[in-house]
Amino acid sequence: MLRRTALLALLAAPLARPAAAQAARQPFSAAAFAAAQEAGRPILVEVTAPWCPTCRVQRPHVDAALADPRLAEAILFTVDFDSQKDALRQLGVRQQSTLIAYRGREERGRATGVTQGAAIRELLLRAA
Repeated sequence: MLRRTALLALLAAPLARPAAAQAARQPFSAAAFAAAQEAGRPILVEVTAPWCPTCRVQRPHVDAALADPRLAEAILFTVDFDSQKDALRQLGVRQQSTLIAYRGREERGRATGVTQGAAIRELLLRAA
């Protein structure tokens, strides 16, 4: 069994990405968001709900966009639509499946309900 596990790990190694090469994903907090804005970082905000089918379709496209080297320094904040009402008010969001791109304090793009991979990538790259 140990040999099998080692073999699988060896086969998967070329597919693994270094952690620093992909944007950091973390739950939204007002303090962390303000710090990222102050630092002038590329910021991506993803407003999701576990029951939202559109959010489920968006997720792999967002993940693919995060692998772009131009977003390596980005932070992705996830906002739970059902439980983070203060964050929704702060960001001016009224609906789940909303994606927002910032560069520091400047909002560079916003979309709700978009599920096409190319459109999501283009929106998120506005933060770069």
